[in-house]
This record gives sequence, C-alpha cells and structure tokens, in this order.
Amino acid sequence: MKGQIISALISFISVVALSPLLITFLRKRRLIQPIRKELPSTHQLKKGTPLMFGIILFVGLIIALLYFPTPLMFLLAVIYILFSFIGFLDDFWKASRQDPGGVSGKTKLIFQFGFTGILLFYIIWKLGIDTEIHIYKQISIDFPMVLYIVVIAFFVVGSANAINFTDGLDGLLGVVAIPTYFFFFMISERPEVQTFCLIMIGCLLGFLIYNIFPAKAFMGDTGSLAIGGSLSFLAVLEKVEILIPILFFIYFAEQLSVILQVGYFKRTRKRLFRMTPIHYHFSLKYGWSETTIVMIFGIVSWFCTFICYAYWKYILHL
Repeated sequence: MKGQIISALISFISVVALSPLLITFLRKRRLIQPIRKELPSTHQLKKGTPLMFGIILFVGLIIALLYFPTPLMFLLAVIYILFSFIGFLDDFWKASRQDPGGVSGKTKLIFQFGFTGILLFYIIWKLGIDTEIHIYKQISIDFPMVLYIVVIAFFVVGSANAINFTDGLDGLLGVVAIPTYFFFFMISERPEVQTFCLIMIGCLLGFLIYNIFPAKAFMGDTGSLAIGGSLSFLAVLEKVEILIPILFFIYFAEQLSVILQVGYFKRTRKRLFRMTPIHYHFSLKYGWSETTIVMIFGIVSWFCTFICYAYWKYILHL
C-alpha cells in the first residue's frame, strides 16, 4: 500500500510539474478549442483555450507500468491508450481545422466497437473473466460468450460516451471521475487495479489544478474517452456490471438528457431542457455558476460511490 500511495504522489507531482510545459506547447501549436456558437456567452470567452490537455494523464500510465509491469497493468494501459487514440483523432481534427464537429460520430463508434470487441474477447479468453452478470451473492445471469460480448460492448461504448459527455465544464469530469476510480480501488483485490486507480486519482488531482474554473486548458476527448473506456472496463474486470446505473449516475444523466432532448424536440419542436448535456441546463435555467455545478455533481458522484460500495460489500460480495 505504501508503494501505491508513493506512486500516486509521484504521479500528482509529475502532472503538476509538466502541465505548464504541455499547455505552452499546445498554445504555440494553436491546438485550441473551437467553441460552438450555441453555447452560452460565458463559454464564448473560453475561445483560444488549449485543447488535448488530457495527454498529460499519460504520465500516470508510464508510472503505473514502471511500478507494476505485469500483463494486467499492460492491459489497463492498452485500454486507456486505444480509447485515448480515438479521442485524440477527434481533438486534433477540431483543433487543427477549428471545427467544433470533429470526426464523425459514425467513425468514432466503429473504432470504439472494434477495440471493445477485441478487448472483451481477450479478457474472457486470456484472463478467464466469466460471462455472468452477478446480481446477489450466488445469484447471477450466465450469458453465452458471444451474447455477453455483444451486450457488454454496447455497455462499454455507451458508458464511455456518457462519460465523454460529462467533460463540458471546467473541472467537471475530473471531480466526478475521482470518486468512481476510488470505488474500484476500494473493491478490487488486484494490486494492479488498485495501483492504476490510485495513480489516476493522483493524476486527476494534479490535472484539476490547471483545469478547475477558470481552466487554463481543456481535457478534450483525448482524456475523457480514455477515462470512459478505462472506467467501463474496470466494471467488467471487477464484475460489478449490475452497479453501473448507480455508479455512473452522473454520466448517464448527462447522456440521457441529450437523448431526451433530441427525441422530445423531434416530436414537439420544443425543448425539454434549456440546453444539453444537462449541466448547461442548470447554468441557463437556474443561473448556477460552473463551480457550483461541479461541486454538486461531485457530491452526487461520491454519494453514488458509497451506495455502490455498500451494495457490493453487503449484497453482492461473496
């Protein structure tokens, strides 16, 4: 445990020390965030803020691999890198062309489903992860392998994109993701998973120093999709798929608000929310500041984490 805490501390210090260099590099290369015209006026002021700051989180991967160079840690690193690669393509398109739309959604989904299917097959075949979804101690639903891969692939991709939606306000995703990583640290018996989660928490704490309002740089899909992919696969590795609706409550609320908004508008030509994802709704309708939204969403994320821990400990865990 002492070594894991030290590795997390080293990750925090490294991110804090290296972030100014990365921010300067991104600014010089004009890799900046294009702002959508429909966003509130407060967001228009953020034009020119460097994008792809999520690259700094790779510091944590390097430290994790140096501390624990095992097959499982390499797998966690590969998951993170593959999803980060998809996000990087999107960010680079946005920044270099100053196009808020980025890479097409279809292209990103093809990559995500492709990577996810391969990774799930490897996890089942190589690591021996079962194809059951555990509900209550000895009670579980056993899926045929192919059906399990299909179902969980939709879950992973959907969850990763839901987490990506959460990266819309300064510091929001970092504040909400820290308790989720902490949940997996608490329940895992695998030292690699524990180390990876602690290091990611250390990285995110260092990252928040520069990303909390007013942000000096934006995480971008390079970081948010990677975080989404890693958290989703941690749920599969730790066999807590049943807890995802609660554990990922904030992420799914962000994603569901978009789906409801689009569906409602198509039927009625009216808006259900002032703007989506839903964090914009609280800003525009109720006048909440970014820091207020981030704080409240963070508290809800911690609340959901401890609910899930209680369920895992007293109901799910054998």
